Amino acid sequence: MKKIDSIQNQRVKQWKKLQMKKERDKAGKFLVEGFHLVEEALKRKECIQEIIISEEVTFPAGWNVDNVEIYVVPSYIMEAISATETPQGIAAVCEKSNYQNVPLQGGTFLLLDGVQDPGNLGTIIRTADAAGIGAVIIGEGCADVYNSKVLRSTQGAVFHLPIIKGSLLEWIQKLKHEGIAIFGTSLQDAVPYQEVQPIESFALLVGNEGSGVRRELLEQCDKNLYIPIYGQAESLNVSVAAGILTYYLRTHVAN
Repeated sequence: MKKIDSIQNQRVKQWKKLQMKKERDKAGKFLVEGFHLVEEALKRKECIQEIIISEEVTFPAGWNVDNVEIYVVPSYIMEAISATETPQGIAAVCEKSNYQNVPLQGGTFLLLDGVQDPGNLGTIIRTADAAGIGAVIIGEGCADVYNSKVLRSTQGAVFHLPIIKGSLLEWIQKLKHEGIAIFGTSLQDAVPYQEVQPIESFALLVGNEGSGVRRELLEQCDKNLYIPIYGQAESLNVSVAAGILTYYLRTHVAN
């Protein structure tokens, strides 16, 4: 373990910069905080570069940290690099994943169009992980996956499945070429989701919290679905809707 005491240390300055999206993009790195997220990152050890721990915190004895740099810092440095009001005293610098060759044929995909709320985005990624979705495609207008609030909401799912940023129009065409059914979500020109049968391979497209999925994307879908509202609410939260539809379409797995 290496000790750093000065907040002016160049490495500390780099850690602080990772709270900004432009710096994360430039460095190809991001910062996770808390025991659970660091432990999940260690399960994909190739992505973790450094662990930072407060000097008053006990390092977990069972963690395999071979070849990982560990830095011990005073609490004021941990507070300076943290995005939370009450840091747990441990963080890690991780390398962004770069998935190039995700298998398409026979796969399952969740496509996100303009999901702006970090909590919603993180919850959707966590749900996709729980449902065994093959990959999440992050389209235009979405929050940054490596935002600290998104990362906390994923509960580590960001380390478990491919998360790819790209053009949704291009991805829809690519998936259709592989014979994968594309289901959009809309309140207009759509059918109740119960009218379609669960299917082995599919892509589900969900959209912005206020305006939904863009029309040009909906027009490319094989079928658009909606979830009936039985009470007085106007709509469902996008992460709840994504969860209902994903698990419904995946029902065949459990049968």
